[in-house]
Amino acid sequence: MPSTTAITVPQLSRLIGLPGAPAIIDVRIDEDYSADPRLLPASNRRDFKTVSTWASEFAGSRVAVVCQKGHKLSQGVAAWLRHEGIGAESLEGGFEAWRDARGLLVHADKIPPRDGKGRTVWVTRTRPKVDRIACPWLIRRFIDPSAVFLFVEAAEVSDVADRFQAVPFDIDNVFWTHRGERCTFDTMIEEFGLESEALDRLATIVRAADTASLDLVPQAAGFLAASLGLSRMFRDDLEQLEAGMLLYDAFFRWCRDATEETHNWPSVSKPS
Repeated sequence: MPSTTAITVPQLSRLIGLPGAPAIIDVRIDEDYSADPRLLPASNRRDFKTVSTWASEFAGSRVAVVCQKGHKLSQGVAAWLRHEGIGAESLEGGFEAWRDARGLLVHADKIPPRDGKGRTVWVTRTRPKVDRIACPWLIRRFIDPSAVFLFVEAAEVSDVADRFQAVPFDIDNVFWTHRGERCTFDTMIEEFGLESEALDRLATIVRAADTASLDLVPQAAGFLAASLGLSRMFRDDLEQLEAGMLLYDAFFRWCRDATEETHNWPSVSKPS
């Protein structure tokens, strides 16, 4: 009989990158984490021994708990969370099962330091169009769901990054930016180690729209039109980002699940 307190690797894999994905808590001991310092996408490292002090932070969330093999640590933490009224499951087989199934894993050493509230903080230029919406979407869905994004005038990005301990992106002469013909979205996928056919397909669309190479893929022109339309609809960059999340969610689902699907108006046969 399937477990009612565990989630399988295939089940969790189908939720990764989607807006309704569970919060993922990694409770591996330091020794196991040091042996493979990668993380499931959007996961949060926590100490299993102090679960009673941080459990309330996940109130109202659905949670998946990951330890090395899916045994005592993740099952115990998930049970404690359920005691606190939080919907929690342990990952069946743990990190090892996820790794062996070639599930997406993030290079943790590329994740910036977090602020006092556990959030990564990023800064870029105002009036985003494509890349400066694509990158926050990728970060929120695969790296840090609580990430903070600051949009400031281009000339102030470097100083704001310095004064507010924020990571600059999509400007000249920083780590997270264009490289050759590839845009910042490509850079983040590569550096975080997000090897995924769906993300690669989405990256091609983003790159084509962001660099005006609209003949690269047929979806690029419509994607650019939607992105430019959103930029005209919102004066506030953060409101635009929230609206843009849905656009990227939709294109990601198409890239992952619907590239072979077509839609045609049904023909009506004439009576003989």
